[in-house]
Amino acid sequence: MFADLAFVNGVVRTMTNGIAQAVAVRDGRIIAVGADADIAPHIGESTEVVDLAGRALLPGFQDSHVHPVLAGLTMIRCDLHEARDADHALELIAAYAGANPDEEWIGGGGWSMDWFPGGTPARGLLDAIVPDRPIHLINQDGHGAWVNTKALEVCGLDADTPDPQDGRIEREPDGFPQGTLHEGASNLVSGRMPEPSSADLLRGLHAGQERLHSVGVTAWQDAMVSPEVQQAYESAADAGTLTGRVVGALWWDRERGAEQIPELVARRRATGRFRTTSVKIMQDGVAENFTAAMTSSYLDGCGCGTGNHGLSFVDPVALRDHVTGLDAEGFQVHIHAVGDRAAREALDAFAQAREVNGANDNRHHIAHLQVVHPDDVPRFAALGITANMQPLWAAYEPAMNELTIPFLGAERAEWQYPFGDLHRTGASLAAGSDWPVSSADPLLGLHVAVNRSIPDEPYDVFFPAQCLDVTTAFTAYTLGTARVNHLESDTGTIEVGKYADLITLDRDPFTDPDRILETKVLATYVEGAEVYRASSPAHV
Repeated sequence: MFADLAFVNGVVRTMTNGIAQAVAVRDGRIIAVGADADIAPHIGESTEVVDLAGRALLPGFQDSHVHPVLAGLTMIRCDLHEARDADHALELIAAYAGANPDEEWIGGGGWSMDWFPGGTPARGLLDAIVPDRPIHLINQDGHGAWVNTKALEVCGLDADTPDPQDGRIEREPDGFPQGTLHEGASNLVSGRMPEPSSADLLRGLHAGQERLHSVGVTAWQDAMVSPEVQQAYESAADAGTLTGRVVGALWWDRERGAEQIPELVARRRATGRFRTTSVKIMQDGVAENFTAAMTSSYLDGCGCGTGNHGLSFVDPVALRDHVTGLDAEGFQVHIHAVGDRAAREALDAFAQAREVNGANDNRHHIAHLQVVHPDDVPRFAALGITANMQPLWAAYEPAMNELTIPFLGAERAEWQYPFGDLHRTGASLAAGSDWPVSSADPLLGLHVAVNRSIPDEPYDVFFPAQCLDVTTAFTAYTLGTARVNHLESDTGTIEVGKYADLITLDRDPFTDPDRILETKVLATYVEGAEVYRASSPAHV
């Protein structure tokens, strides 16, 4: 039986059985892996043959924590992710406003906290550009928003507006909102914005999917799936336009409790390549705005304790009960934990679930893990909890140097992103981007995971003991995430019987770890069908 597609004359990184040279594909699945001579009998007149010419073939990358619909919406709105600095961002905002005079609200995002003093842009900067329409722009990490005075007026926010339980309003000396809204305070404005239409959400999904395929991603876990986002995915799956394999993590409403579990159960289903089998709980915020939950308080600019330990968005005792209930229903639980207290609260919740329900195959995971107390590192392996890494953040850069380390202190700074320690203690690793918080490109994340530095940044290696070897890092971005998504029997490695979810690269990135970032994705395939092409490898 001849193959539909064959890759020959390459470096095939199987991620399970060493290096091969060629692969044959029929009906979307791999039917042979080996040397060119092993594949030759599978090549017929109608077989499409891709001559890799010494280039690399890998399993498609898989992203364990990403927001492609949100990212896609931002891409089709006021997108600031390509801005260089505050001045450039303001130019882009002005250009967008001028090009879209009929939009009632200006929404979008992608600004970086390190562009502004204290990480808090002021309303006046936006007022000077657009004084007559409300503006709401989410920052790159998704944990805050920049608004203008018109937005505050429309939403009735003033000096008497209290901070919400799960957020903080940055204020001017007289108490009036300054223009930056942290965490749940952002919802005081975004809740008044027009909801995106189903057509907008579908456009956002397709734009996000196209971007992910362009960087070699063939499967992912969407870490924030509302009913509306779920509908977009299901519509795409029904129409055959969802080409990625997706697990949707249903969003846990932190203002409610266990009464929402039956509603989540009712939303659990599989539609084509899309499954809603996970639940996402956001347990804390981020370190840059002092809302990540810490076991000891943040420091002030002089190195003294402030008494602020950050926020636990879900009461830790309630979290244990909620996780136990979700686990009993067969859900995977995906918890956002940036601070060491949040990580501990998540581990405590999983420990209770295991004690009450017994061991199972739900494959719970904790994402981000910026600060992990050393006492808690071995608990991941002991409890069978996957460490869901976003490696790109594990480097010295302005937000780390100016907005984080001074307020953590030297000892706690060394506890950041302990990927090496987690691996050495036996924890399973998965990797993702959290795009649009940071770049969707796995090769950039892989470079940082291995080197703990960002190319062209004039900084030292970020705690080099936590560097991962190349194979471990690439496994986290392939088989590691496939395991989290219960996809490892069909994807994550190049083996006979698995789906031909594959990527071709212009070089073998394993050979020179210092130059991983120079690697380029040439083409992306899902079940042997090409879903992205950058340039045409030679065909014979």
